[in-house]
Amino acid sequence: MLGFCVVAPMGDAVAKILGESVPLGQLLFVRFAVQAIVLIPIVFLTKRLWRMRGRVLALTAARTALHIAGIGAMFTALQYLPLADAVAIAFVMPFLMLLLGKFVLNEEVGMRRLMACVVGFIGTLLVIQPSFASVGWPALWPLAVAVIFSMFMLVTRQIAKETDPIGLQAVSGVMASVVLLPVLIAGWAMDIAPLTVKTPSTQEFMLLGAIGLLGTAAHLLMTWSLRYAPSATLAPMQYLEIPVATAFGWMIFSDLPNMLASAGIAITMGSGLYIVMRERIAAREATRAKEPPAPVPAQPAA
Repeated sequence: MLGFCVVAPMGDAVAKILGESVPLGQLLFVRFAVQAIVLIPIVFLTKRLWRMRGRVLALTAARTALHIAGIGAMFTALQYLPLADAVAIAFVMPFLMLLLGKFVLNEEVGMRRLMACVVGFIGTLLVIQPSFASVGWPALWPLAVAVIFSMFMLVTRQIAKETDPIGLQAVSGVMASVVLLPVLIAGWAMDIAPLTVKTPSTQEFMLLGAIGLLGTAAHLLMTWSLRYAPSATLAPMQYLEIPVATAFGWMIFSDLPNMLASAGIAITMGSGLYIVMRERIAAREATRAKEPPAPVPAQPAA
């Protein structure tokens, strides 16, 4: 998970660099094409499950569409916002997941966790405010990222137990590439700026390869971490992505959040960590409730 927290914002930093010169559609196509090229051999060499049909196939297609939209929204946000601000605002996703779990999946959510959601949203608004004052409506793109990836996670939860994670990502990479290629060709023919294709320079070519490799590696690192530790243990560590993104933003782009945004980041992280703690306590109490009562020892005869 620590590896994920370093690799994911590194990929976002590369996307921010490339977003200044490479069209969005080309970035997305390369991101998913590299994912497919890397993972397909792994799937076949390790004989992982990848064939899908019926409901699982339909949900995988929906998940892929959400994945394209979410990454596209994040890449767009990075063209306008500092790296740390974009990542921090997108971390409203855990709060949205909690609310969706309550109102869509009818999961039990206590009042304290709902209050933490409210506080977390307030922290997110503090991060948005300076960016909104600077760039206007594009500052809301990370909120779109959070909404899209919340739905992405809900769909993933519906098929997680029926698919292999690496096989699922390999199939998603192929699906996304098949969808994006004709869109790029049509956009190029119609001269739609975000969907045109440019011949990359040597440096851009290397960075394009890096963005696909970093995105794929980040997902695999998270998948492997979940294999060795429960999500309740790993979730607090994921908030380290925000300070790492802040460090990359400072080193590469000389961007640092102002005082208001910094306060908002701290509130968002604190609220998120509190929710994680309450989730762990609730899970522990639910486990105890399911355990059979301890047998009463027999009384010795008088």
